[in-house]
Amino acid sequence: MGETQAFQPCNSFATTLRFLTVFLLASTLLASAQTKTGRWSEEQASSWYARQPWLVGSDYIPSNAINELEMWQADTFDAQEIDKELGWAQGIGMNTMRVFLHDLLWKQDPQGFKQRIDTFLAIAAKHHIRPVFVLFDSCWDPNPKLGPQHPPIPGVHNSGWVQSPGTKALQDSAEYPRLKTYVQGVVGAFAKDDRILAWDLWNEPDNNGGGNYDSEEPKGKAELVLALLPQVYTWAREEHPTQPLTSGLWQGDWSSLGAMSPMARVEIEYSDVISFHNYGWPEDFERHVEMLEQFHRPLICTEYMARGAGSTFDTVLPIAQKHHVAAINWGFVAGKTQTYLPWDSWTRPYTLQAPAIWFHEVFHPDGSPYRSHETDLIRRLTTETNGSGAGLHS
Repeated sequence: MGETQAFQPCNSFATTLRFLTVFLLASTLLASAQTKTGRWSEEQASSWYARQPWLVGSDYIPSNAINELEMWQADTFDAQEIDKELGWAQGIGMNTMRVFLHDLLWKQDPQGFKQRIDTFLAIAAKHHIRPVFVLFDSCWDPNPKLGPQHPPIPGVHNSGWVQSPGTKALQDSAEYPRLKTYVQGVVGAFAKDDRILAWDLWNEPDNNGGGNYDSEEPKGKAELVLALLPQVYTWAREEHPTQPLTSGLWQGDWSSLGAMSPMARVEIEYSDVISFHNYGWPEDFERHVEMLEQFHRPLICTEYMARGAGSTFDTVLPIAQKHHVAAINWGFVAGKTQTYLPWDSWTRPYTLQAPAIWFHEVFHPDGSPYRSHETDLIRRLTTETNGSGAGLHS
């Protein structure tokens, strides 16, 4: 007992010294990364965020598209449907949407793709919505193909979503100049466009894919993406966008920079604003927000709300409001993505009976809310924070 008491001050000093060492190392790394990558300073990021309303929206794809290719290709791009659905978003106070692009769309038709993005932005602006555009994605089918997309697999969540880049391009460094052209072509075309909120460069970069695609995933996929992601930031940064760059953390220990995975550290060190995903219970959501507040940058939750997993509008959105965290939930209108079905539908398809509780989504295809209490809550909280009829901010 006496020995333990005698050594406590020494242990406390050693612990404090270790903490200070880690803190100084992390600060040095972050400062070095800022100089090296040209990312915004904390002051620039805070100033940008102070000009925004409280940002609330959904990950968006029109109900008649199974994936980002079907949304954007000329034969299936549906401006009328997008206009109708974004009108529903405006009606409940949403002011942003997270929208996925794809490298093959640029390869197929750069000018047409830019024109369709411009059309989408005009529709979104009409409804006072500024999107976050996602350039790459490591989730679901690793073998994307242009042209007509297959119909939804009955009873299966996100059965037609495709990765960008696909396995072939990710494994072949000779494809990287094409990917650079895509990044710089899209970002460069809209680098000064106030209708765009932010660029999300890579969705869940170290995701192993999901679904039933394990045998089709490239060997060492995470390592390939880890080497490529800093280059993607550099390519985008060379276009001097006025919008912030980010890539969302989604797994692992975020308690300190030293505890993070190499991928998460790249995302923290290169991003202008910090984005993240959380599908946990409200206590878990708030705990992760508080972890990320140590980096003194705006926080954008770019995926949350999975009712069956414990993440709901009722419990999470008020926490986001309290911490002034932007809140973008997965899924808006139930449709061909079938993400109202849970993740386990890949192993147990819901072909005979739909689940009693929708996993994602806000609206039925006819525009009626899945739960009017939820849309009332979104409208009330956004009105409390932003006022009614909040317009565009720059």
